[in-house]
Amino acid sequence: MPAPTSPAPVPLLVVEDNKDLSDILMHVLRRAGFDVQLARTGREAELAITEGAPPALALMDIGLPYKDGFQLIQLIRATPAWQQVPIVMLSGRNRREDIERARALGADDYLIKPFQPAELLSCIRRRLAARSVPS
Repeated sequence: MPAPTSPAPVPLLVVEDNKDLSDILMHVLRRAGFDVQLARTGREAELAITEGAPPALALMDIGLPYKDGFQLIQLIRATPAWQQVPIVMLSGRNRREDIERARALGADDYLIKPFQPAELLSCIRRRLAARSVPS
């Protein structure tokens, strides 16, 4: 009898230009069992969106080189294969205008830096669970 296989890691796209923070995110998310693709610039994220397979969730900053997080939300929502990908913004911008703009463009959640890893993982799991529930 073959040994049971563990489920495949859930793919996430992380878009974060700060090296220290991206290293922390990669560690936390991989340790939690996620398969993480990292984009450090808006341009790298744009390539992932236009040329890659959609992940289970996108976790993105707003302030990025070349294309900001707002532009990337719009690109995701305009790309047919990616339209249903949940988007969680993780940003130091805590102004109501930024949060409302991100949500109006199609972000599903908005976490403010600094964040607690448990809060981030809870948010991601909640969004993934909501995505898998049939409407």
